[in-house]
Amino acid sequence: MRTITTVVALASGLVPSLALAERDSPFDFGPGYLTFYLDNDVFGNRDQDYTNGARLSWISSNRKMKDIGAIQRALRPFTGDETSLEAFQKITGFDDPEKVHYNYGVSLTQLMFTPEDYLSETQPLDQRRYAGWTALGFSLHTKDDNCLNTVEFLVGITGKYSFAQDTQDFIHDIRNIPDFNGWDEQIPTEVTADLAFVQRRRLPFGKFNNVVSMDGFSEWGARLGTFRTSAQIGGMIRWGLYLPTDFSDPRLSETAYTHKFFTDDVEKNPWSLYFLSGFRAMAVLHDATLDGPLFHDFTTGNTREPFVGEVYAGIGFRIRSVEISYAHTWRTEEYKEQNGDSNFGTISVRLQF
Repeated sequence: MRTITTVVALASGLVPSLALAERDSPFDFGPGYLTFYLDNDVFGNRDQDYTNGARLSWISSNRKMKDIGAIQRALRPFTGDETSLEAFQKITGFDDPEKVHYNYGVSLTQLMFTPEDYLSETQPLDQRRYAGWTALGFSLHTKDDNCLNTVEFLVGITGKYSFAQDTQDFIHDIRNIPDFNGWDEQIPTEVTADLAFVQRRRLPFGKFNNVVSMDGFSEWGARLGTFRTSAQIGGMIRWGLYLPTDFSDPRLSETAYTHKFFTDDVEKNPWSLYFLSGFRAMAVLHDATLDGPLFHDFTTGNTREPFVGEVYAGIGFRIRSVEISYAHTWRTEEYKEQNGDSNFGTISVRLQF
């Protein structure tokens, strides 16, 4: 209980304290988005493998580069803008530098993995290794009318001090569910550092009248780090009534933020209702929860699958500055010993201010 209270308190103070510390000008929190993501396999009537994830992220409105924190400014060479590394400009660059806008963000993320057998006090054979990871992220977002590049640097920790066990025990106590007994054999404690990049491109969209419309994006990205190294491609479409102008990842990921892609205008309609669907294909070169921490001689007992695919579908609703969505994901096996595909749900709550 004390651990969770401490984490919540730290998270609630994270955004203003970082903004105050990093900006040279007088503190002006300004408009932005605060988003909470919650993944849980209880929505799939399961309690195993990837069992829970939580992420709190804040992203600013459009800012000039001089008003962005020093940590996020250090990510600029990877954004694809006119000052980026030449290779990134060629691959991810923008057509008109005058139309490029910037946002910066911070995030706090926790992921949790458990086996199916919760009674055993030792790690069950051929089941997912107990693992937890908690990380603080710093991001820079560069965009024009058709493209968004997101770069995020995440520094985290695995093992006991990820507090994954504390979080699970707390939630299980609230729901009167038996605790998992094998956390003493989770992957070891190790500090991790990861750099993630994702590019999203706006898809042609149709507006059937002033009420009904459809939009979407394609995406590709890569992540290099000691917690996870991977590459991905994917896409998403939305259709519904009075689609909100923000264009956001509905699920928890290393770069999940609420984005107001193309405009800072206030929504013209006080509410929105929409459906969404999408897919993602991933090539995974390293995963600390399956391969073990990079700098420890530790065997998880799992054999990582090099390719993983997933599809998802969901629904969202907005009323004025508050937006809530639910997406359900079906994911292929992530390790060879896994007993069938996994599925879980994601609830996201977004607040514009």
